[in-house]
Amino acid sequence: MSAQAAAILQASPVRLTPQPASAPNEVLVLCDRADLAGAGAYLDSRGATLATMVGLDLTPLGEDYALEYVYSLPAFDEFIRLRADIPRDDPEYPSVTPLLPAAQWYEREAKDLLGIIPVGHPDPRRLVLHDAWPRGYHPLRKEISATEAPPLANRRFDYFEVQGEGIYELPVGPIHAGIIEPGHFRFSNAGELILHLDARLFYTHRGVEKIVEGKSFEDALFTVERTCGVCTVSHAVSFCSAVERMARAELSPAATWLRTLLLELERLYNHVGDIGNICAGAGFHLGSSQGAILKERLQRLNETLTGHRFLMGVVGLGGLRYDLEPGVLTSSLETLREIRRDFEAYMGAVLSSGSFVGRITGPGHVSAETALALAGTGVAARASGVATDYRQEHPHLAYPRLMMKRQVDSTGDVGARLLVRAREALDSFDAAAELIDSLPSGTAVAAMPPVPRGASALGYSESPRGANVHWLMADGNSRVYRLRIRSASFANWPLVTRAVVENMVPDFPLINKSFELCYACCDR
Repeated sequence: MSAQAAAILQASPVRLTPQPASAPNEVLVLCDRADLAGAGAYLDSRGATLATMVGLDLTPLGEDYALEYVYSLPAFDEFIRLRADIPRDDPEYPSVTPLLPAAQWYEREAKDLLGIIPVGHPDPRRLVLHDAWPRGYHPLRKEISATEAPPLANRRFDYFEVQGEGIYELPVGPIHAGIIEPGHFRFSNAGELILHLDARLFYTHRGVEKIVEGKSFEDALFTVERTCGVCTVSHAVSFCSAVERMARAELSPAATWLRTLLLELERLYNHVGDIGNICAGAGFHLGSSQGAILKERLQRLNETLTGHRFLMGVVGLGGLRYDLEPGVLTSSLETLREIRRDFEAYMGAVLSSGSFVGRITGPGHVSAETALALAGTGVAARASGVATDYRQEHPHLAYPRLMMKRQVDSTGDVGARLLVRAREALDSFDAAAELIDSLPSGTAVAAMPPVPRGASALGYSESPRGANVHWLMADGNSRVYRLRIRSASFANWPLVTRAVVENMVPDFPLINKSFELCYACCDR
């Protein structure tokens, strides 16, 4: 524990008891369930940000349930893991959400999946489990089998309803005109003006966290990296680093460099494709078609380097699953430089269109205060003036060497999110070229040392959409006891519901595309 973190804990107004942690830059702290909210508010006042929350069923270990709120201390590159026991025969605790709005979805999820009830939560409706799931059925409890089919029934779902004269509701989805994942959006409007948006996701909840319980880390990785097709490297790196941190394993220099390269290549094709999608949302077909071409070229480069357009199956425990060919890496440098030049020309054409720039200026504004209150991450936060980026706040892999600049804009609208992506894409082109040019010799493949019994640790990466945080606990046989995947999309979806308020209904597709969040990362 750093001296700064120790000072913060010692000054806490509620009793906090530090415990030995299984990984560096993590502090496990015990507290009473009644003090979770007060301790969280105190840590927030000291500059901490809620990074994730995990619910635990520890009954097979002779204990009760538990909740762990994980706070990031970016100023000190540290995480405070605040844990409280929750008795099985009284699974309630005072909700943290009234003091920390960022906890709202986490607490609703733990209520659905584990039956741990946040008393005083301002929105106690279901989140992950829709109303077809029977009451009292909590699939993440250990007595529920991962292969058990839940007894579902057809029920009308409960939604938030705005009252008032002249207010009408506009339901959209879950089936959409485009080839996208399911999500239901219920708008409450006065004319065309949006007063409230109630978003319901989790239509294809797959139980990823339940499926991997009891699996070896190697077998679990196969499932984990498929949590989301366009964030596969981010999920694989986060999961593997959690295992490696528990085992205190050191990556080779080559593995460190190549993992960083893969993360930046994943950011590149996502950012470039997302800019094209924003153009599509504004009806600017030149921008959308050229953006799709550039994305295709980047994905073909991915396939040349790794054999997979989405970079799947490359990251492995201890480094990579196989070494990349040095000759192919070297030859890709010129391809990267060509695509970079074309991307600069593309952005010049996009931003020289006055009608397009006028369309993306203003809609979907998110203030810095809102982004901070809801613990927004990635582009969504940085475009609102919140300079959060795990590549700098919690330096990992080769990022300390790269010294990448945080790209921040204070406007907070659709245009700001586009510009932040464009600047970050240029940085990623340069970073990828530098990583290839300075690649250390040696292998990126290594064996993993054993993981201590009952160890737990965080693994994290900065995905194209923001911080991707995995919380992992091992059982006594070096297998998964509990995995909690907190994607950037899970953290950012509540921002979308705020961004559309006081905009017009036709603005919603454009605003939604400017966030470009995954459904699959939530439907895990």
